[in-house]
Amino acid sequence: MPRRNLQILVLAIIICLLCAYRSSRYTRVLTYALEQIQFKALEPRSPQQLTEGALRGMVGVLDPYSSYISEEDLPKFEEELDRQFAGIGVEIFLDPQSQRLCVASPLPNTPAQKAGIKPGDWIVAIDGQSTEGMTLEEAGKKMRGEPGTQVVLSVQTPGEEKPHEVKLTREIIRAETILGDTRNPDGTWNYVLQSHPEIGYVRISTFGEETTAQLKKIILDLKKKNIRGLILDLRDNPGGRLEEAIAMCDLFIESGVIVTTRYRNGQIKRQYTASGKPVCPDLPMSVLINHYSASASEIVAACLQDHGRATIVGERSFGKGTVQELIQLEAGLGMLKLTTAAYWRPSGKQIHRSANAGEDQEWGVRPDPGKEVKLDRAEQDMLARYRALRDIYLPPGSPKPAGFDSIPADFRDRQLEVAVESILKGQKTSAKSAE
Repeated sequence: MPRRNLQILVLAIIICLLCAYRSSRYTRVLTYALEQIQFKALEPRSPQQLTEGALRGMVGVLDPYSSYISEEDLPKFEEELDRQFAGIGVEIFLDPQSQRLCVASPLPNTPAQKAGIKPGDWIVAIDGQSTEGMTLEEAGKKMRGEPGTQVVLSVQTPGEEKPHEVKLTREIIRAETILGDTRNPDGTWNYVLQSHPEIGYVRISTFGEETTAQLKKIILDLKKKNIRGLILDLRDNPGGRLEEAIAMCDLFIESGVIVTTRYRNGQIKRQYTASGKPVCPDLPMSVLINHYSASASEIVAACLQDHGRATIVGERSFGKGTVQELIQLEAGLGMLKLTTAAYWRPSGKQIHRSANAGEDQEWGVRPDPGKEVKLDRAEQDMLARYRALRDIYLPPGSPKPAGFDSIPADFRDRQLEVAVESILKGQKTSAKSAE
């Protein structure tokens, strides 16, 4: 063997031994700590509990999006990802004045709506347990359960002296990921703006398993109505499934890169490109984003912006452009959700905001020049209540529910107004160019 090759081999062996020594040292420390806890802790825990605690501790020093998901929490994780769960179909909030658990809206064709539960009703107790002091998460958990099982709510309508009991049977509930501007009398959505019926309006609350398929159907229906433009509202959208974001971009662009994922060393993990079969390649579009638009919603906004396919309106997005890989652990120990790569825009810029990135650096998605519309905290809160009131399913003749009286009759969604204006101005410009 040549002397140089022998030197390289010896060096490689030394490095491997050093790595093994370091690895075994830390392994020994962890094993020793586990033994000491098991033998000496005043309140000992089972080996599984200690292992889960160690896993949470390890991912806890990583980025905010890596996490350990226990076997017990896996069903909840899947629910949140696909927006599908077994329950009664009611949206709830804490009344800011009375601090009581209040019904925001029963979803159409769900056990809650069929039982006559109305927006503004107070939920006084769940299965005999008072809701006083109960958090929204605790109340939601108690109302969910296995399909076919029952839950008893004590419900009080404002103006009535005493609550009444309602027995409900849980069903599989598919939470809506696509919403429109207003509800129709039957509870379905109207996907054109009430103020501009010639403009389509679609809100994506999250990217679930069937979101893009539903959006495709809505767009085809809107095109039959000869709409003049489309507004895609991604405000407050935290993200969801990567494949759904890619498929959504594919509806609107004819060719080119949609998004690229890269490992920590800059190496390309995968590049996603358009299929060349868009269903809506030329309809004027505006996309609404704000600081809470993250992940998959940023992929869509960035792609449509970089391809010049849509005008981006609102506020700079969140800057959460990372890929989480789900790593299955041994049976009974759940899985790791580990950040392994980052999203890069078609323009070659990174979406993710690193821990030390300032406002002047490249990350996230900025509105187009002249299309930034910033809202202060008070206006954000009012917009959320205004939007919630429009979302509520109110059967014909129903009064406005309690808790929404503070919304001014002349309240304006300023960001939406700019999005509408962009579409109308774009049409005028196109018409002049055609002349």
